[in-house]
Amino acid sequence: MSLGLFNVPTPSNEPVRSYAPESPERASIKQVLRRQASEEIEVPLWIGGECVRTGRTVAITMPHDHGHKLGEYHRASAADVERAIAAAETAKPGWAALPWEQRAAVFLRAASLLAGPFRDELNAATMLGQSKTVHQAEIDSACELIDFWRFNPHYLTQLYRDQPISTPGTWNRLEYRPLDGFVFAITPFNFTSIAGNLPTAPALCGNTVVWKPASTAVYSAHKIMELLTAAGLPPGVINLVPGSGAEVGDPVLAHPKLAGVHFTGSTGVFKGMWRKIGEGIDRYTAYPRVVGETGGKDFVFAHRSAEVDSLANFLLRGAFEYQGQKCSAASRAYIPDNLWPRLRERLADELGSITVGDVSDFRNFMGAVIDGRSYSKLKGAIDEAKGKVGGEIAEVLGGDCDDRVGYFVRPTVIVSNTPSSRTMVEELFGPVLTIHVYKADAYAETLALCDRTSEYALTGAVFATDRAAITQATDALRHAAGNFYVNDKPTGAVVGQQPFGGSRASGTNDKAGSMLNLIRWISPRTIKETFTPLSGYRYPFMDQA
Repeated sequence: MSLGLFNVPTPSNEPVRSYAPESPERASIKQVLRRQASEEIEVPLWIGGECVRTGRTVAITMPHDHGHKLGEYHRASAADVERAIAAAETAKPGWAALPWEQRAAVFLRAASLLAGPFRDELNAATMLGQSKTVHQAEIDSACELIDFWRFNPHYLTQLYRDQPISTPGTWNRLEYRPLDGFVFAITPFNFTSIAGNLPTAPALCGNTVVWKPASTAVYSAHKIMELLTAAGLPPGVINLVPGSGAEVGDPVLAHPKLAGVHFTGSTGVFKGMWRKIGEGIDRYTAYPRVVGETGGKDFVFAHRSAEVDSLANFLLRGAFEYQGQKCSAASRAYIPDNLWPRLRERLADELGSITVGDVSDFRNFMGAVIDGRSYSKLKGAIDEAKGKVGGEIAEVLGGDCDDRVGYFVRPTVIVSNTPSSRTMVEELFGPVLTIHVYKADAYAETLALCDRTSEYALTGAVFATDRAAITQATDALRHAAGNFYVNDKPTGAVVGQQPFGGSRASGTNDKAGSMLNLIRWISPRTIKETFTPLSGYRYPFMDQA
């Protein structure tokens, strides 16, 4: 029982540490990296607060050194999934009955623990297991996840304060219940912060969760569970079940108490899940909420007035940071012919300076792509483009690939003579930027081309100093991106500043990092109370014939 109307601490974005030479944070993370790299851990399932070992293990290796084993994780079976669902259902009444501020306190404490003693642990796990540089890990697994856990309670209080009006003699109010059932969270490899937010945002609202992490990010998922347990999350509120999509997903989607899906991953997988839910709609207790952020083929569109040096630098960061493995990464660009000669020179010079290698060596700008399957897909697309030079493709800059030690794909710029070539249209999810050079006086026509080229609509950017051109692009590309940037790269959304999500084939646009996402995990109930007794059933209009 609560005896007050409480305000959560006013959230602010977690400062990003620099890890500059001689800094204390650099020395500290280096020490944790050495320790984690030298040991092998065993990652269990987390069900009802218990660590469950199935004996069906899979090796955890470093993408940038795939012969180096970090440990192994236990894979869930259908029976384990059923046990996790039962644990979530058992935990639900007690968790939902907790005063909201007690639930919020768990995640506010988790944010403080991550800002302090768990920061190096989770950052190092993300670096080694997902091949992120220290900067990419810091802005993701530390700062963004801290922000989610600080801002979401703030948004929840805003939501709870939204109450209806009342007329004299009555009191109208809204209560915000959790969904009727459990939530299934499916998280990707590329952002540890997303992996932490997708199960915890519904949990904050009183739901209990079954969580399937990406198989290539189980190491950091395990660290998140350790952190949440240390923060006081009760057993069974979030249940971690690594495993294959079919073994974990099929029994979850078949369960009558499935109340919602919180997903980040590929468009194809999301469509398949939605299809299964639709086909089995009669089995569910309530209509499941389906929330997903999926693929992107994100654009950078330059006007003839753009500043070339800034454009070049933002392209290099937007396309190649974290090896282009961001759903928001710049992967296609439209460059006017008046700027192209100078921009090409800048890109060609800078590509050779980008360092690629072991992320424990802080001199490297890029690590490895996530696994052998991704490497093969990217190498195949680059080789195909090289084979078309002189025809559909004008030239390929960079693009060397080497998987002998790690899955290394060097930054690649493909210049396409046609705006509809494979790499202008298909999401590759790697360090490949395809550029189409257009006639500078065909700005309006090329904007329309950009809008219709891709099925996705996640992020995009326009570069221009001409204000009329910026306005024109903002209007023409209104539905082409859920996050739109002006004179900035299309990556790097910050919680509380740029709520994130897109539409079309990029997802349901429910904006993680805002109140809009939390609304999806709540089922409101309207309560009307009348204070004045009713003296009769007749209305005044009935008093005369």
